[in-house]
Amino acid sequence: MSKQDSLWRTSLRWLQRQLVHSVVVPQDPFTDLNLDPSKPMAYVMKTESQSDIAALADVTDKLGLPSPYEPMQVADVQLPRVVCLEGAKPLLGARKDDMPFLNSFTLLLNLHQADTSLDIQLVPVSLYWGRTPGKEDDSMRAAVFERESPTWLRKFLMILFLGRDNFVQFSNAVSLRWMADQHGTDKAIAHKLSRVARVHFSRQRKVMTGPVLPNRQALFADLLQSAHLTEAIQEEASSKKIPEAEARAQAEAYLEEIAADYSDGLIRISKRLLTLLWHKLYRGISIRGAEHVRQLHHDGHEIVYVPCHRSHMDYLLLSYLLYFEGMVPPHIAAGINLNFWPAGPLFRRGGAFFIRRSFNGNKLYTAVFKEYLDQLFAKGYSVEYFTEGGRSRTGRLLSPKTGMLAMTVNSVLRGIDRPVTLVPVYLGYDHVMEVATYLKELSGRKKQKESVWQVLGAVRKLGNFGRVYVNFGEPINLQNFLSTYAPGWRESVTQDLEQKPVWLTPAVNNLATSVMTHINDAAAATAVSLISLVLLSTKQHALERQQLEKQLDFYLDLLHQVPYTNFASVAEGDGRELLRQGIELNKFCLDNDGLGDIVSIDEKVAITMTYYRNNVLHLFAVPALLASCLLNLEHCNREQLSTVVAKFYALLQAELFMGQRTLTAYIEQMLQRFEHAGYISPELVVSQSGVNALGLLAETMSETLQRYAIIFNLLSARPDIERGDLESESHLLASRLGALHGITAPEFYDKKLYAILSIRLKELGYLCGSDNQSAIHQMRDYSNLLLRPEIRQTIEDSIQSRQES
Repeated sequence: MSKQDSLWRTSLRWLQRQLVHSVVVPQDPFTDLNLDPSKPMAYVMKTESQSDIAALADVTDKLGLPSPYEPMQVADVQLPRVVCLEGAKPLLGARKDDMPFLNSFTLLLNLHQADTSLDIQLVPVSLYWGRTPGKEDDSMRAAVFERESPTWLRKFLMILFLGRDNFVQFSNAVSLRWMADQHGTDKAIAHKLSRVARVHFSRQRKVMTGPVLPNRQALFADLLQSAHLTEAIQEEASSKKIPEAEARAQAEAYLEEIAADYSDGLIRISKRLLTLLWHKLYRGISIRGAEHVRQLHHDGHEIVYVPCHRSHMDYLLLSYLLYFEGMVPPHIAAGINLNFWPAGPLFRRGGAFFIRRSFNGNKLYTAVFKEYLDQLFAKGYSVEYFTEGGRSRTGRLLSPKTGMLAMTVNSVLRGIDRPVTLVPVYLGYDHVMEVATYLKELSGRKKQKESVWQVLGAVRKLGNFGRVYVNFGEPINLQNFLSTYAPGWRESVTQDLEQKPVWLTPAVNNLATSVMTHINDAAAATAVSLISLVLLSTKQHALERQQLEKQLDFYLDLLHQVPYTNFASVAEGDGRELLRQGIELNKFCLDNDGLGDIVSIDEKVAITMTYYRNNVLHLFAVPALLASCLLNLEHCNREQLSTVVAKFYALLQAELFMGQRTLTAYIEQMLQRFEHAGYISPELVVSQSGVNALGLLAETMSETLQRYAIIFNLLSARPDIERGDLESESHLLASRLGALHGITAPEFYDKKLYAILSIRLKELGYLCGSDNQSAIHQMRDYSNLLLRPEIRQTIEDSIQSRQES
């Protein structure tokens, strides 16, 4: 390289640093892409560009990757570090021939033929100066900001106006050793490698920018002319005896109410504002599994995000993260209650489309909404909706609402070429800003209607809320799900989708349960949730510091050594570190009584902390049941333990959305960890040190077991009780039990929870009168044995007094 070239390069890099801010996707290429630093590495770029290479050089310097300016030494040969597929587009005239670039691949393959130990990693790198997808009628802007193949002048304008929004994306490396061994090293393979790379870059751009945006009014016109909506408009006019033009105007009004008006300009502005907001609110955002979702996008899947719903922050957070993970923010189904000024118009421009809480038999509205949803899928937009229907007030997942899932399945039945995949998302917070409001609502206060004043009031209270955790769960491919649940489903679909197949409703219900289970499978065990889990298991919600740290270490060992699933995550650090984090967040009290430190939960916020405990209760349901059995069942063996846990587990699945596929093996692994900790012997005898530790663990499920004891004692006393009566009687007894024994957890009194359990009881055959009394008596006896004597006595006396009255 000449001195003049060096000066030019240095000047270019200095100038670009003043104008450019690059975001790297993924943030840690070495970890996420499994790059091997011991092997030679070359970068593959679509178009030869000095500005792109300069931006890449700044990124590689920060990441510790080889610089694109640094030649690659292979034996006695010095090779360029960057391989391009095509030359730069000149300002005037035709682009030069691509043969010199193709020869680069040929040379690399020939080197592998000569040296069988050589393995160069080809790392595709894409640079995006801005992420505007463009619009169908946006020809003038596209001419100025041509992104696919810009001339140097257009690239200069892009850097000048969009340099602060530059994204540098690394993709999985391709092993040239593998290519040479599998396909050879001739020129035809070089051609094939080049073609594959072109396809890769084309797909990658679509993942990053999304499909072209339609003109909104043109979209409405197309939708109103569709066969399904035309039929619905005619039916509306006929049934209400109004002119067809009036029915059509009503349909258009519904579209105006529903449809998003996505603006990439607003997204760019929001990105900056939200970055400032997150830095103010949170100490960091932990993400798990994003690379798998990115691959689904790249493979052409239609993605439907189905997150749990904890807070209004969920909408903003997931879109923000997806944007920085190199994916297009989804179109979000938002409740019509959020369509208030100024939030509504902003949400709509950010991709929100609004849905009424109930369709109330409005056939025209239903048809308009379905047609709009079908159009989103057909055009390739990712979609997001909350299957719970609303925010959880207790920290547990709510029973799923199946409406949006049913419409998604119907869209598949109508025929979508691409695979449609649901991506469950677990969202966890060290602090949920609405928790205090949730408790007021659970205590009977009317829910406040969302308004601009409510937003401003929330903004005033913003503070340090700890960390946020976003875990992407196991995807569910809808076509595969339907093929498993209803083989031959394609043949059973008729042209008239109003006559739905008999298997459709149970399939959607099963799908909804699977979605919720997969969300819980991806739970995040955080410092706040784990500390709350321990302290709320004590009578006074307090524990000596050293004992608390030891109990946390025990729980961390269980989660690390016997992972709930591969999608779940666990807070980093040991018990001491987790406690430090919790105290820093002012969630817990630390006092010294002269004998040592005591950690406690202030009684004023004890009920609030059940919210965070409930986020992870399902992670400890089985180990807690095991601990309770070990402490309360005399002379139990492994077979008996497995039997008892399996019987209760069938109920836990319904209320906690648990989905362990190998329960017996999971139980055995947990027992091994108990033994490793010194809490039980190989004969399952609890040691002295194990009494306290396993007692605290068992207590996490005490309220759940009390509910089961109420239900099975009622069923034993009244074998022919109707399901509705069982729900109301159970709720009444739970209220009495709570008042007498100080149970304050909101979910203990949740009527909906008893309704869920009654449905599960019916499925398991417990609600069939005297036909199953032996199984009911057995469950009653197990439940009673696992309770404290005073709790059991209250339940028995209460049922006896109800029968006598």
